[in-house]
Amino acid sequence: MRAPRPRFLLFAALLAGTASLAVPAARAVEVERVVSPGGIEAWLVEDDSNPMLSLELSFEGGAATDPEGKEGLARFAAYLLDEGAGELDSEAFQQALADNSIRLSFDSGRDSFQASMATLTRNRDEAFRLLRLALSEPRFDAEPVARLRAQLMTRLARQAEDPQSIASRQLWAAMFPDHPYGRPADGTPESLQAIEVADLERFVERQLTRDRLVIGVAGDIDAETLGPLLDETFGALPAEGPALEVPEAEPTAEGGTIVVERDQPQSTIAFAQPGIARDDPDYYAAYAVNYVLGGGGFASRLYEEVREKRGLAYSVYSYLLPLDHGPLVLGGLGTQNARVAESLEVVREQWRRMADEGPSAEELADAKTYLTGSFPLNLSSTGDIAGMLVGMQRENLGIDYIDEREGYVEAVTLEQARRVARELYEADALTTVVVGSPEGVEATRPAPLPEG
Repeated sequence: MRAPRPRFLLFAALLAGTASLAVPAARAVEVERVVSPGGIEAWLVEDDSNPMLSLELSFEGGAATDPEGKEGLARFAAYLLDEGAGELDSEAFQQALADNSIRLSFDSGRDSFQASMATLTRNRDEAFRLLRLALSEPRFDAEPVARLRAQLMTRLARQAEDPQSIASRQLWAAMFPDHPYGRPADGTPESLQAIEVADLERFVERQLTRDRLVIGVAGDIDAETLGPLLDETFGALPAEGPALEVPEAEPTAEGGTIVVERDQPQSTIAFAQPGIARDDPDYYAAYAVNYVLGGGGFASRLYEEVREKRGLAYSVYSYLLPLDHGPLVLGGLGTQNARVAESLEVVREQWRRMADEGPSAEELADAKTYLTGSFPLNLSSTGDIAGMLVGMQRENLGIDYIDEREGYVEAVTLEQARRVARELYEADALTTVVVGSPEGVEATRPAPLPEG
């Protein structure tokens, strides 16, 4: 993501600091479904303890919908939406945000296109107006298009030398060799150069439609006020867009090791295997098991075996990534070149151990305690809450999810957790990418992308 413009850092800091005090974690969170007179829906958590509000939104479809040969289109469009809209050119639009202490940003993931807005209550109407202009009347003027294209090209050049970025790109391409997920979400120098203003305009027209939109709002606004604002802000968007052409994917279970040679004292390692969907009945069991394996930071098995016992790496981790069309289990670590082989063997050993034994009763109990006890930290600001409301809608979790989540975690039994561990984790399916000069490690698969 591009760095904030210096003159707006004060406003971003002000809003972030205010938001962090907006909703104490101990307070019950009541979610209200708001439907505008025009039929546009948002989920709302009202809180008038501070004079500000946050809005998060998501459109289904992100980088995975980029046309072949024009990878990076969704992200390019996201970075341009606040670079001029309606009657306001880039400088005027940014000045309007700054003058009113409004934070507005856009971004794109593989499965969705997102916007985030935070505003003081007194500037609420102007914030919604600017959001409407950005979504409905983006300008894509020549100067910001050229400037942002150059910035993105510079970013790609940095990524081409960054070991973590190299490992990530190679891993995604390896896990999804014939699927849009395997293409670089940031694009390539060639694809960014191929993107024209007409492509950006077509993306907005086809992707930013009301049938793909979910909205979460938290803070100093009530349902009666929010309803008409939803129509004013989003009513001009197209009602429907063409069907998304993102096929279902089966992440490769081929396993093996890819080595990208780089002359550096340490190697960066990324690994992945097929995962579990968010709507799978066993998802909460898998979530708890992953906490035991590598998601629990200092408390995880990988941390204990890789760092504490052997001093192989400063950090090591794993996590679940339930993508819409092909979920993964991912992880990574960094270590000295001379210790890569040993590190990989320890990771695979712990992968096999989890599949063979599953978690202990004590490990599962500790995981439940953490996963339920830490959850309120995700609700400590209006922005956090608005984002949670969006995620709840996108994943069809139900409007009562915040209240029900603890029960879902607590319902995981030891028998279920061990069965899920046995079914999910497969050391031979673990695809590993090593970027560096690892000693004693031979590649068993070629790099799917050019290494230069």
